[in-house]
Amino acid sequence: MTPLTSIDFPGRLAAVLFLQGCPWRCGYCHNPELLPARADTGLAWEQVEAFLQRRRGLLDAVVFSGGEPTSQATLADALARVRELGFQTGLHTGGMYPQRLHTLLPQLDWIGLDIKAPDEDYDRITTRRGSAGPVRRSLDAILHSGVDFECRTTWHPGLFSLESLHRLGRDLHARGVRHWAVQACREAGHPPPRLDAGEQARLGQGFERFEFRAG
Repeated sequence: MTPLTSIDFPGRLAAVLFLQGCPWRCGYCHNPELLPARADTGLAWEQVEAFLQRRRGLLDAVVFSGGEPTSQATLADALARVRELGFQTGLHTGGMYPQRLHTLLPQLDWIGLDIKAPDEDYDRITTRRGSAGPVRRSLDAILHSGVDFECRTTWHPGLFSLESLHRLGRDLHARGVRHWAVQACREAGHPPPRLDAGEQARLGQGFERFEFRAG
């Protein structure tokens, strides 16, 4: 648990709960300890709820992150309890389980959806076959739900080209995405990528909000 953040839910002071387990194996994952489905470390839900009880009126929201939080069968119950306590709810997801996500949408106030790459590069990055299709269905579900969200893409020219990044941005805009963030991928031994103001303006053309997060 991260007890306080101002960057994981735009415009809100939030706590972040990191849930165990993810089926993908992206090489740049920043939380590799959360990839296995089970682990010996962690907080009991009773500890989490006791913390949130003490923060009522001080925090605005709780964000569920991971790993991949929609891997957890009891996520819906946790979201319901957090809302009962008076907090808004956020979700960070890779979108690999669109049907599960669809059932959770009525309980969510904001979503950060990871868009890893253009479709043709998805399987190479996630190391899982057919990974782009479920993400596209998750994006469709979010777009139709009316829940506030952003798409964000972790990028380095070693992952896919700048031209492909521009193509991805045009595709997202055409599908109705209004908020897009490009996050500089940090790889050991390599400086993070930089984009000058002109390149950022070209990438962000047409979006209501665009950010390049250099880290």
